[in-house]
Amino acid sequence: MYAIGFESVGNVRWIELPDPELLEPHDAIVKVSVAGLCGSDLHPFFGREQGLDPQTVMGHEMVGTIVELGAVAAASGKLRIGDKVFAPFSTSCGQCHYCKIGLTARCEFNQLFGWRSKGQGLHGCQAQYVRVPHAAGTLMPVPAGVSDHAALLLGDNFSTGFFCAEMAQVHPEGIYAVIGCGTVGQLCIQAAHRMGAKKIFAVDPVEHRRRSAERWGAIPLDPDEAPSMIKQATQGRGADGVMELVGLPAAQKLAFEVLRPGGIMSVIGCHCTPNFTFSPVDAYDKNLTYRTGRCSARHYMDKLTSRVADGEFDLTGAITHTFDPKDCVRAYDVFSNQREGCLKAVFDFE
Repeated sequence: MYAIGFESVGNVRWIELPDPELLEPHDAIVKVSVAGLCGSDLHPFFGREQGLDPQTVMGHEMVGTIVELGAVAAASGKLRIGDKVFAPFSTSCGQCHYCKIGLTARCEFNQLFGWRSKGQGLHGCQAQYVRVPHAAGTLMPVPAGVSDHAALLLGDNFSTGFFCAEMAQVHPEGIYAVIGCGTVGQLCIQAAHRMGAKKIFAVDPVEHRRRSAERWGAIPLDPDEAPSMIKQATQGRGADGVMELVGLPAAQKLAFEVLRPGGIMSVIGCHCTPNFTFSPVDAYDKNLTYRTGRCSARHYMDKLTSRVADGEFDLTGAITHTFDPKDCVRAYDVFSNQREGCLKAVFDFE
């Protein structure tokens, strides 16, 4: 098969690899139709995360068709060969303590797609075929009324954005700030509005992202103007909740600055640096509630998919660019550097 492989920091390419095989009876093999390019892919691409093996297949978002099933996966009755399915960014068994309480991100058998280090781990989803361990607990058939693009977003970006708004305990009386208006930030804004938020500031240095956030009903701000504007709108207090979706020190520092005393900082940005930009004393003095963690996307797929199918959420327009996977070098350049108004990019494998 062919796939988009990591070569070195700043370099990916279209490579040939052996077709994946069933290694365990709970496995499935999925033929990919569409795969996503996510901001989290940029952590190894930019070298913010170290240790990814060369020729690891990139990506952790996909929609495709089951072409092989192991005996245990088939016996579950949840999946059949020929089903169109979508996946979260990590595997989950569906049976352990964490899966049963909805914390699928911490499944005892959890593995991230697209992360192999020292020969161990899973290849990613930007490939013609993907091996999926614990397929019955990981994969979900795409229901009627949900497009391939919407299913792709449910497997990561929309679920994560909803999770971030939920952690912020959004309510109608609050004033909120979203820091980082990539795809997850845009969908977080939509989720927060559905939870009743009437005033949301969208903070991002990229103009086309701010314009897009404005279309979702947010008030766009450049990071430099955000502290004064948010303080002015709240009689000097600061936002009741800040949703930080970047994962970089500057974003964390800004989130702390614009949050009011007693507010909630909800963080799904994947921070790769070991130190905070504020101290425990700072947090204490601000009565800060800090909430963070990896989204249990498989749990949120169960929770949100029917609502998308019923039209409660409109995910159309979140994806701005579609690339041939052979054009992966250009795709990573356009996406990573926010060129051409790119917000969310996908690869079409069909």
